[in-house]
Amino acid sequence: MKVVMPGGSGHVGAAIRRWLEPKGWTFTVLTRRPSKSDEVEWDGRTLDAWSDAIDGCDLVINLAGRSVNCRYNRRNLDEMMDSRVDSTRVIGEAIAAAKNPPRLWLQASTATIYRQRFDAPNDDLRGELGGDEPGTPYKWKASIAIAKAWEAELEKAHTPKTRKVAMRSSITMSIDKGSVFDVLATLARRGLGGAAGNGTQYVSWVHEEDFACSLEFLVEHEELSGPVNICSPNPLPNAEFMRILRQAVGARWALPQPRWLLEIGAAVLGTETELVLKSRRVVPRRLLDAGFKFMHPHWSEAARELTSRRP
Repeated sequence: MKVVMPGGSGHVGAAIRRWLEPKGWTFTVLTRRPSKSDEVEWDGRTLDAWSDAIDGCDLVINLAGRSVNCRYNRRNLDEMMDSRVDSTRVIGEAIAAAKNPPRLWLQASTATIYRQRFDAPNDDLRGELGGDEPGTPYKWKASIAIAKAWEAELEKAHTPKTRKVAMRSSITMSIDKGSVFDVLATLARRGLGGAAGNGTQYVSWVHEEDFACSLEFLVEHEELSGPVNICSPNPLPNAEFMRILRQAVGARWALPQPRWLLEIGAAVLGTETELVLKSRRVVPRRLLDAGFKFMHPHWSEAARELTSRRP
């Protein structure tokens, strides 16, 4: 499988390669700062020589986009929007111009696109998109608007010979240094692994192996196109999620994390509390209906397995 992976130099790209390269997949990574032989320079918005890599490849996995781990000020929100929409647009242009276009385009999206809810999970058949709920914080609405624009650009791309999937993924738990799991595990071991806020908000997550294998599954199942949730079938409340993580890393105690303290910490660290306080209760209905089998469906086992391999 010959793969072009824009934005593949981060944690998610590393996890994909860790599980799929042993199966014979080869990767060309498009990045702004290439440093390896299998990396090609691009700016994420201009059709250029990098498009030669797409002509003749089997699969495009677009992970490009400015990190959401930042303060949601106007400049950063604009960069988050532009980096996602522009990169999606120009990849569509490259595929449309290719003499031998890829069979499949897997485009990153996010489970954040769904509205916050506690009563029932959002699936990819009947899930309710967010952004219009009364009382929703402005910054939460902004991240949903970015997700919707991202998917709209994918849908607009004219690629009749290339199947398109919008990967509405939850938090990918990987062992890489600086990944979400690495950060949370470190905080837990230092006694900062208490419930965030009141702890009732749901956490949707996916083990790195299941994320990678779901991509392989999407390649094989040509009936799947459009939005597909990529997440564990078992989201759980934040308080339970953090309790299990503390057990996995051997933490004996945890400092409570009330909302006011989280807001101070987020300001100091240059991030946003939306990432931990919004309830993301999402399930992968389309994958399950198509027959995908999760290797790590439950957080208790997944957290132990990740901890056992964490450097």
